[in-house]
Amino acid sequence: MSKEQYLMAVDAGTGSVRAVLFDTAGGQKGVSAREWEHLSDPRYPGSMDFDWKHNWELASSCIRDVIKDTGIAPEDIAAVSTTCMREGILLYDRDGNEIWACANVDSRSTDEVAELVKKDPELEKELYLESGEAYALGALPRLLWVKNKMPEIYEKTARIGMFNDWLIYKLTGVMPIEPSNGSTTGIFDLKKRDWDPSIAGKVGIREDIFPKVYECGTKVSAVNEKGASDTGLAVGTPVVVGGGDSQLGCIGVGVVKPDQAAIFGGSFWQYEFNTADGKTDPGCRVRVNCHAVPGVWQFEALAFNPGLVMRWFRDGFCQREAEIAKKTGEDIYDLMNREAEKIPAGSNGMMCTFSDVMNFTCWKHASPTFTNFSIDPKLHNRYTFYRAIMENTCLVTKGHVDLVREATGNMPKEVVFASGASKSPLWCQILADVLNLPVKVPVVKEATALGAAILAGVGVGIYKDAEEGAAKCVRFDKTYLPNAENHKVYEEMYPVWRKVYAAQLALCDEKLTRNMWIAPGL
Repeated sequence: MSKEQYLMAVDAGTGSVRAVLFDTAGGQKGVSAREWEHLSDPRYPGSMDFDWKHNWELASSCIRDVIKDTGIAPEDIAAVSTTCMREGILLYDRDGNEIWACANVDSRSTDEVAELVKKDPELEKELYLESGEAYALGALPRLLWVKNKMPEIYEKTARIGMFNDWLIYKLTGVMPIEPSNGSTTGIFDLKKRDWDPSIAGKVGIREDIFPKVYECGTKVSAVNEKGASDTGLAVGTPVVVGGGDSQLGCIGVGVVKPDQAAIFGGSFWQYEFNTADGKTDPGCRVRVNCHAVPGVWQFEALAFNPGLVMRWFRDGFCQREAEIAKKTGEDIYDLMNREAEKIPAGSNGMMCTFSDVMNFTCWKHASPTFTNFSIDPKLHNRYTFYRAIMENTCLVTKGHVDLVREATGNMPKEVVFASGASKSPLWCQILADVLNLPVKVPVVKEATALGAAILAGVGVGIYKDAEEGAAKCVRFDKTYLPNAENHKVYEEMYPVWRKVYAAQLALCDEKLTRNMWIAPGL
C-alpha cells in the first residue's frame, strides 16, 4: 500500500502568516499561524513597511510547528505552494538580498501619483485598459517613490517580487513570478499573462528588473538545504508556484470556470467574477486580474477593512462578551451573533459608512460613521451597531455585484462565500438577503490555503489541473437562500445608503472629516 501524501500551503496574509497541511482529498490536517504587523515609517505618511527578516522567522516557525503538531513526516509532504496578500512588493539587489519592501495598502506615494497625473492625465486610463490596474494599489507609483525618495535603493535594485514568490525564494533560492499576483503590479499585459516592461518605461521606471513568469501550478524548484534548515521540510520537497490570495481562494472554493463568482470575507472583502478573456472595464471602475487558472481572468471589486472593523468593534466595545467567552469557551463572535440575530433587517433604521463601492481610478472612503440611531437602548445598542457593520459590508458587496454586471453584462446565479466572515451564519444570511442570491459556504472556510494546496498537487501530478483538484477537494457545508421580506428592506435601504455615503464623502472633500482611506494622489 502506498504511503499517504500531504500538501502544504504557506499563506502570508495581511494580518497573519500561516502554514496549513492538507491530505489529497482536501482534508485539513493541521494549521499553525502567527499574527504580524506592518508598521509605518514615521518619516513617510501612509507607509506600510514589510519586515522580511522577522516575518520570515514567523513564517518558518509556522511550518516547523505544523509539522511537529501533526506528527506528519516531512518526507510525506508531496509538495508545497504559497499564497499571499497581493500588491505588496519586495526589491532585491543583484546578489538576491532583500533591500526594500512594502505591504499591500501602502499609500506613501501620493506625490508620485500626482506627478504621473500632472505629466499625462490620460496615462492611467491607457495603462488600465491593458493591465487592469490603476495607480491606487499598483507597483508603479511605489517604484517611482523609491526612485525619488531612496535613490540608493533604486540604483541597487535588480529584481522585483511579490510575497508569495518571496516565500518560494526563501525555500528554494529560485525567484519566480506568476500571473495572478504579478498582474496586480500594473506592469502586466493581461491577455499575454506576462510582463510588459514598456509600461514601466512610460512612467520612467527601469525595464530590466522583471523575473521570469511561470504559470500558477508549475513545479519551479525544490526545498534547498537552507530552506530545510529554516523550516523542517525535507530537502528536495517539490515547490510549486502558487498565486494571489483571492485567486487561490477561488480555486479553494471551486470557482474555476467563467461566470462563476466568489466573495471572500476577511480583513478586506473581495468580490471575484470569472471571465474567459482579459478584457477590462471601459469605465475604469473595477480592477481585472489574471486568475490562477490558465485561460481565465477575474473582475475584482474590493471592500476595505470589514474584518478589521469588526475586530475593532469587538476589542473596543465587547468587553462583556469577551469575559463571558473567556469563562465559557464560546467564541465572542457567536455571542454577538446570537443577540444581533434578534435585531430586524435594517438595524432599526441605523446605517454606517466604512468602505465605499469601488471606483478604481478615483478611490476614496468616507470617514467611519454611524448614523440615524436613536437614544433608545432597546432599539439601538451595541448589538444593533454590530449588525449595522455586517449590513454595511453586504451593501458594499451589492454595489460591487452591480458594478461588475454593468462592466461585463453578466452576473452569477449564485455566489460562494468563504474566509473568516463566512463562519458567521448571520453574516451569510444577511449577504443572501441583500444580494437576493443563494450563498454557498464551503466546509473549508480558509479557502486560500486549500487553493494553494490544490496547486501544489497540480504541480506534482496528483491532480490533472485546478478544476479536477477542486472537484476532489471542495465540499460545501450549507447554502443560504434569500429571505424575500428582508431583501425588500435592503432594496429600499440601498439607494438611501448610497446617498448618505455620498454626503459623508463630501464632508471629507471639504476637509471637515478624514477619509478612512484615500488612494495616493487624490
